[in-house]
Amino acid sequence: MEKVNLVQKFSQFQEYWNPKIAAEINDCHLKLVKFIGEFVWHHHENEDELFLVVKGRLLMKLRDGDIAMEAGEFIVIPRGVEHMPVADEECHVILLEPKTTLNTGNVTNARTLPVLDRI
Repeated sequence: MEKVNLVQKFSQFQEYWNPKIAAEINDCHLKLVKFIGEFVWHHHENEDELFLVVKGRLLMKLRDGDIAMEAGEFIVIPRGVEHMPVADEECHVILLEPKTTLNTGNVTNARTLPVLDRI
């Protein structure tokens, strides 16, 4: 066991929309990711996702209304709910989701990452 410093971990990578596995918890991965701009509309058939904003602001677009989040706030997106994360400026986010979760869910495109790096 060792403690993790989030500032240090986030400083180790610069890429956007490229989650890094920081820890494993039961059958879940705790991932660190930097957002900027828009992602892609998608959903996950079998997995819920937790988005915890560590730094910056995140707008979670949903088909029935958007939710704006600040540092220190989180949202759980239930399985099957279509969503699109958006960040006007760099945003640091912790994701907690099952190990089977593909970053683009039901969509396959240039941003799809079938294998994630560990940090």
